[in-house]
This record gives sequence, C-alpha cells and structure tokens, in this order.
Amino acid sequence: MRKLIKAALLMLALVSVGAREASAALLGSTMNLRSAIERIRLSEATLAPMAFTLFCMRYAGECAAPKQRMVFRGGATRLTRARIAELVEVNASVNRSIVPMRNERGVAGEEWLIGPSHGDCNDYAVTKRHQLIARGWPMRNLLLSEVVTSWGEHHLILVVRAKGGDVVLDNMNAQIRGWAKAPYRWVRMQTSENPSYWAAVARSDV
Repeated sequence: MRKLIKAALLMLALVSVGAREASAALLGSTMNLRSAIERIRLSEATLAPMAFTLFCMRYAGECAAPKQRMVFRGGATRLTRARIAELVEVNASVNRSIVPMRNERGVAGEEWLIGPSHGDCNDYAVTKRHQLIARGWPMRNLLLSEVVTSWGEHHLILVVRAKGGDVVLDNMNAQIRGWAKAPYRWVRMQTSENPSYWAAVARSDV
C-alpha cells in the first residue's frame, strides 16, 4: 500500500468549532502536498445515476461540457493555502447549512438540489460543487462520486482532483480526507473530460 501523506491531510481536519478556527490552524501549518495519495483510477464508461440526469435538466449550467481546449489546461488543481482555506470553508459551511433529512422515497424519489434547507448526501455534494465552481474552481476537478458505505447504503460525495492526489468532501465526516482513507466501496464517478459522462471506478485489487 502506498503511504498516505501524514501532515497535509491531517491539516485538512475540520473541528466542531467551525471553519474559521480550522482554516486558521491549517494556514499556520507547513504544507507539503507533493507526495499525497494517488488519483482514483477509472475504468469503463457507465450510466450516470438517473437522479443526476434529472439534476442536469434542472441545473443545465452545472453539467455543461467544457470546450475541448480547456479540458486539459492546467490539469489537477494545485492546493495553495488559499485553495485549502476555501475547501475548509465550503465544506464546513455547507455541512452546517443543510439540515440532514433522509430520503424515504427511494431511488425513484431522489432529487439533487443545490442549497436546500433540508436534504441528504446528494444535496450536500452538489451544493459544495456548485459553491466551489462559483469561486473559480475548474469544473473538471470537482467530481461527484457514488460510493457504498460499510452498512450497504449508497452515498454521494464530492472528489476534488488535486495535484498529488484526490481528496474527499463528505457530509458524513468533518474531515477532508484522501480518497483512499474514506471507508467506502467506490462505484462510479464523473469524468474530468465531460461532467455529463460517468465511469466505473477501477478495483484496487486488480
């Protein structure tokens, strides 16, 4: 197994006192992100979740394909101090602003909404993505990802494709973690080339 970076990911921890204190502690620390964990590997193309298709009909701008020449410009996002502070702030503020409400209607009743007062994991993930895009983060590096929890529940998180490795914003954990440290079975994820296209996550044991 590849070693996770020890310092940088610990510095991304959010504490319950809020984003300001966490950000101040983070920015006052020495950062070294070059040796962070690897990126998530994708395999074959797969269908997007049906709820995502409905989400794109409601919020067309969130799913607009980038111009081809812009897809690879700049590659993964470099996590500067300012960028890390934004991740900390957005992650904490969205986790606070949406009151958790379980979807009792099943897959057929799923709605992915940006900024609702009450919502489930899908709403947290798309709201964080939306806010980061509004702050100038490239859409190609903000990837919605479907995972399965240890108790068998499907769950949506946001993966940030950063230089050195992918990190996870998750409403079920206050920490911004490397993807390999999130205790999930990975299913599928948006592709960087086109946000409307999804691909299966490659198994780590093959």
